[in-house]
Amino acid sequence: MSFWCSIVVWLLLIGSSSLVESKCAFEAIFNFGDSNTDTGGFCAAFPPQGSPYGMTYFKRPVGRPTDGRVIVDFLAQAFGLPFVSPYLQSIGSDFKHGANFATSASTVLMPQTSLFVSGVSPFYLDVQLQQFKEFKVKVDALQNKGNTNLPPSDIFGKSLYTFYIGQNDFTGNLASQGIGGVKQYLPQVVSKITSTIKEIHGLGGRTFFVLNLAPIGCYPMFLVQLSHDSSDIDEFGCLKSYNNAVVEYNNMLKEALAQTRKELSDANVVYVDTHSVLLELFQHPTSHGLKYGTRACCGHGGGSYNFNQQVLCGNTKEIDGQTLSATACEDPYNYVSWDGVHATDAANKQIASAILSDSHFDPPFSLHKLCDIQRIG
Repeated sequence: MSFWCSIVVWLLLIGSSSLVESKCAFEAIFNFGDSNTDTGGFCAAFPPQGSPYGMTYFKRPVGRPTDGRVIVDFLAQAFGLPFVSPYLQSIGSDFKHGANFATSASTVLMPQTSLFVSGVSPFYLDVQLQQFKEFKVKVDALQNKGNTNLPPSDIFGKSLYTFYIGQNDFTGNLASQGIGGVKQYLPQVVSKITSTIKEIHGLGGRTFFVLNLAPIGCYPMFLVQLSHDSSDIDEFGCLKSYNNAVVEYNNMLKEALAQTRKELSDANVVYVDTHSVLLELFQHPTSHGLKYGTRACCGHGGGSYNFNQQVLCGNTKEIDGQTLSATACEDPYNYVSWDGVHATDAANKQIASAILSDSHFDPPFSLHKLCDIQRIG
């Protein structure tokens, strides 16, 4: 699923987001992922999308497929760093404190189709890794040559490497292959993530956060699109079979990271359980200051899900002689789901807060011992 971004992304002043000086062992963030942590990479490469994306925090579209910030934005704020610039964005970027290689619709495995056929991004994980390698080569080559937008060459051992990718591998073929078909290649997904970590470790990386997959069975988009019986809906309105399959994948990922940790004894390879945080938000939104779990803020159709796969957020189409528009709610701060498949700024903030609490790591890891964590607004 591709999400077109806005050409005004270059207007975003990186780092103008209430940046506070902070003492932190992490001087940069290098992020690898898909739309869940895309800060403008996709829209730097492909045609734009406009409002209502970015309507809350930025007040305009800035390349993020949500109404405000993504998780990596909140982590940067907490560390006292500027927002992480997309690697693909040539205008207005500042890479002194890292780079974001994530793009919407990215996969871990090499896609077997193209963007213009099925909406899958060409910037899969291997490409993102190659971009990182090229970034490092340029940083090393251009030291002491007046390139003020680049970090020092010793930055790579002082950085946090975050991975939030795999959702599109998991969901991309669910409709056609079913859970059983998708499970056949999930071990390859996990293997590619761990091999990427090892390659970056060889280039100097030492601290890796790998976020597990979200409970996609609670997403309005998949509740509408995926075939299921009423018996598959749990008491919270989520798809049991699909969520159970995600849990199986997450356990496989957790075990593989434990093995990788043994092989990289001088590194921190941390499994981050954001799945449980997001599941809790979907199941008990009102317990966390929200109102709606499985209903999208930006969509069309109303009802339980407010999602119409023919008219995605921000679009207007003529269907059967009727003009249909997918518009945003007035209160995205009350929703977990922004557009049926991405979290709102409010939900992303709660996920980031859970990460920063040090309570969702395996093995235990203390950010607070390494950083003077700033309040995220």
